[in-house]
Amino acid sequence: MASKEAEAYLQQVKAYQEAALGSEAAVPTLEEMRAGSVAVLETIGTMPDGVAIEEVDVDGLSALWLRPAGVATDSVVLYFHGGGYVLQSAHSHRKLTAHLAVQSNCNVLSVDYRLAPENPHPASITDAMISYKWLLKQGYAPSKIVISGDSAGGGLSLALLLAAKRDGVAQPAGAVVFSPWVDLVGTGESMDSKFGIDLMVNRHALGLMAAMFLNGASANDPYAAPLNGDFTGIAPLYIQVGGDEALLDDSTRVAVKAAHAGVSVLLEVFPEMQHVFQAAAGMIPEATDAVEKAGRWIQRTCNNF
Repeated sequence: MASKEAEAYLQQVKAYQEAALGSEAAVPTLEEMRAGSVAVLETIGTMPDGVAIEEVDVDGLSALWLRPAGVATDSVVLYFHGGGYVLQSAHSHRKLTAHLAVQSNCNVLSVDYRLAPENPHPASITDAMISYKWLLKQGYAPSKIVISGDSAGGGLSLALLLAAKRDGVAQPAGAVVFSPWVDLVGTGESMDSKFGIDLMVNRHALGLMAAMFLNGASANDPYAAPLNGDFTGIAPLYIQVGGDEALLDDSTRVAVKAAHAGVSVLLEVFPEMQHVFQAAAGMIPEATDAVEKAGRWIQRTCNNF
């Protein structure tokens, strides 16, 4: 059974859906979507103590370093925020990435990749690769880098692994993804079975953002929709997803596909949790627990134990 804190959190989830995504009868403007999503995210989660935040230029991309006091500097998490490739930023996700930094005992580099519709696909995957190569140029060993992201950023994380394989770039140590969006057509059964249960994401909202992101490109391109990719030879995966979300089947199907390709995969479904509930870390126990688990997985992966 979900905690009392999680039950109360559902009201904020509803507020996000209304402010950022609207409904078929009342579609907000892009500016309203962006402002609404950021405003509600400011009310979600907590900022842990002892994390310094520093702006950095990543070969022309803006990004944030989130540096917990006293952490080792040889391991790093490269993070891509969610928001349907249309909304949000490294700044809007700073509380989640700060918690991840603390729990992983790693510095986190959270990147502002270019957003659609101004910069549709393949801008985001281009920027993801720029970010990864920038870390390699800074002297980080691939075995000490973990890729992470939520929702669209989770899909982008998986697309980066596929693009690295395509380009002959070394795979990172692994990837931790929260509720990754990997199917831009919406063919998963949970898109319909969780309708009305998922209070944040639905077919209508995802369709709007997919159209802006693709801008006429194929929805089956694996570097936009990684469910269509060949996962043979990619880095180990840890996938977290809520049991009450429309994108549940995106996670379960990509986990099965990667496992059949010989990838080490850990899939964890958190009962009764909503889309990217991890953003409420420090506010609801389920989110705090999930980010702690992600942090431990990152530590084990980077330290080979």
